[in-house]
Amino acid sequence: MADEQVRADYERARRKAFLHDVVSFFRRQPNTLLSYADVRDRVTMEGESYRGLQEVPVDKIVGSVDRFRDFDRHFLPKRKNTANRWRSIDRAYYQDVVLPPVQLYKVGDVYFVKDGNHRVSVAREHGVAFIDAEVIEGHIRIPIDSTMSPRKLLHQVEYAEFLRKTNLDRTRPQHDIRPTALGRYDEIVTHIEGRRRRLSEQRNGEPVSMSEAAADWYDNVYLPIVLAVREQKLLREFPDRSEADVYLWVMANRLQIQMATGSRFSPENSAQAYREIVGDEHRMKRIGLRAINAAKDLVGSLVRSDD
Repeated sequence: MADEQVRADYERARRKAFLHDVVSFFRRQPNTLLSYADVRDRVTMEGESYRGLQEVPVDKIVGSVDRFRDFDRHFLPKRKNTANRWRSIDRAYYQDVVLPPVQLYKVGDVYFVKDGNHRVSVAREHGVAFIDAEVIEGHIRIPIDSTMSPRKLLHQVEYAEFLRKTNLDRTRPQHDIRPTALGRYDEIVTHIEGRRRRLSEQRNGEPVSMSEAAADWYDNVYLPIVLAVREQKLLREFPDRSEADVYLWVMANRLQIQMATGSRFSPENSAQAYREIVGDEHRMKRIGLRAINAAKDLVGSLVRSDD
C-alpha cells in the first residue's frame, strides 16, 4: 500500500508541474526555480553569517544551488531523474523517519537549497509549513521576499549591488532609480565611472571615490533629466516606463536628440525628444499588448481552478 501511495504521490506531483508549465506558457511568466548562481552573479554579499539550525518556512524557499532545472518554481519535480530519490523521501515521510536537516543559503527573506532539494519538494507537496534547516545568511542592503516574482527578485538583487557600489542609499537617500529591465544598473554604473574619471581630471589627477562620483552624477547628470521628465509629466504617456528608463534612453541617444530638436543637448530637449521619437512606436506596442492580455485573461479563466 505504501509503495502504491508513493508512486501515486510522485505522478500527481509531476502532473501538477506539467499544468503549471502550461499555465506559465500562456501567461508568459516563468515557471522556473531560481538559480542561486543568478543571485550571486548579480550581487556581492556584504558579509555572511552562520545562523545554525532553525525551522524555516517552506514557502520561503525559492531556489536551488545546483538542482534548479529538476524542479519548477513550486518545487514540483520536472524530470524523471528525480523519481527514485523523491519516492524514497516520500516513503520516509509515511514511515515517520527523521531525516537530517536541509542546508540553505538565506538572502534577504528567501532561501536557496544547498542540500536537500527532494526533501523540500516532498515537504511542499504534503503541505508541511516548516522544515529543519542549517542556514547561512548572505547580507545585502535591501529586502527581498518570497512574494516577489523571480524577475522582481533578481531586479532587487541588482539594485542591492548598485547601492553597494555607489552608496546612493546613504549619500542621496531620496533617490529612486528603478530601470524596468534587468542588467541596466551596469550601464548606469558605467556612466558614474565616466563621471569619476572626469572629476579626477578636473582635479589634476586627484583620486575620487565612487561614492563621491555617484553623488555628483546624481545631482548634475541624472536629476536634471528626471526633473524635466517630471515637469513634462512624461510618464503619464508611458506608464510602463520609469524615470531611469528615460534617462538611459536619453544617454544612449544624445546625437539623435540633437538632430531631432535642432538644438543643444539639454534635459528639456531630451524629454521632448523622448516623447516624439518613442511615442508612436510605444503606442503601437500598447495596442498589441492589449490583444495579448485579452488572450491571457481568457486562458486564465480556463485554468484558474488549478492555479
